Amino acid sequence: MHDVIVIGAGPVGLACAIEADRAGLQARVIEKGALVNSIVGYPANMEFFSTPELIEIGGYPFPVQGYKPTREEAIEYYRGVTEREKIDARLYESVLAVAGERGDFVVTTSRAEHRARHIVVATGFFDRANLLDVPGETLPKVTHYYKEPFAYVRQKVVVVGARNSAAKAALDCYRHGAEVTLVVRGPALSDKIKYWIKPDLENRIKEGSIRAWFSTAIEEIRERSVVIRTPDGVAEIDNDWVIAMTGYHPDFELLESIGIQFAEDRYRTPIFDQTTFETTRPGVYLAGTVCGGYRTGRWFIENGRFHARQIVKHITGLRAEPIPFEAIHWKTEE
Repeated sequence: MHDVIVIGAGPVGLACAIEADRAGLQARVIEKGALVNSIVGYPANMEFFSTPELIEIGGYPFPVQGYKPTREEAIEYYRGVTEREKIDARLYESVLAVAGERGDFVVTTSRAEHRARHIVVATGFFDRANLLDVPGETLPKVTHYYKEPFAYVRQKVVVVGARNSAAKAALDCYRHGAEVTLVVRGPALSDKIKYWIKPDLENRIKEGSIRAWFSTAIEEIRERSVVIRTPDGVAEIDNDWVIAMTGYHPDFELLESIGIQFAEDRYRTPIFDQTTFETTRPGVYLAGTVCGGYRTGRWFIENGRFHARQIVKHITGLRAEPIPFEAIHWKTEE
């Protein structure tokens, strides 16, 4: 019997385990993928928007070579913290069901059954892509994740999206020899693109190095082409690969199976206490970006790490004060 089982081994899930252990609770983390699985899935050499002190956990300093941490530095940092804290993390083990009640939960996974008095769900949102819902989206040439440009050398690549991920993929592929077409549903690039990336992309579009279609939607993806609907009508363009950077959302099926209830709003916001982070199912808590539903930009590591302290205070019977205003109203790059 564990005091706390944390579902999700991202930075916020690890922060919850650290807080629990330091409060004298026995914690176990269960993760369906790799340690900090979302960050592992980020593009190679991606630079965080945040400075390192804002994404530190457990009080451990985060040393970096430059001003902002890279993906690789973050993976190594969180791995190091996990080792130093001796966190009990079960990786590549998917949660299938959560039965029981506060004080005696049974978590069934793909490998075993685990018992716990409390459950913390810190599953993030990076594992579920927002689909285009068009014919051909399941073709092997389509991906919703971008890692590196080398597979796209001398290939015709369509990048879908208007924010950071799309901008990064379009520029990276172009600079490594791909013929890039950017398809944007809105009339312009997002103002939320990082300030050092947006002018670069705008200049490449202006000079014609990257072709951009604005106010345009994908209608169909075919083996060797893509059909788009533009302001001037339907067009078909030659294509080898589609990189759909259309965003992500939480695993709502898992949340529903755990018994999480949602507000009646367009964001599918989970219902939880804003101070303790306990849901309507007693003994089950939410932490990190999963708290925002479709509003994935509301929470990030910077403010999600504060959730751990609030949750553990509530579990141990200490009064949890409302978290600071700046911890709730942080705006991230996406």
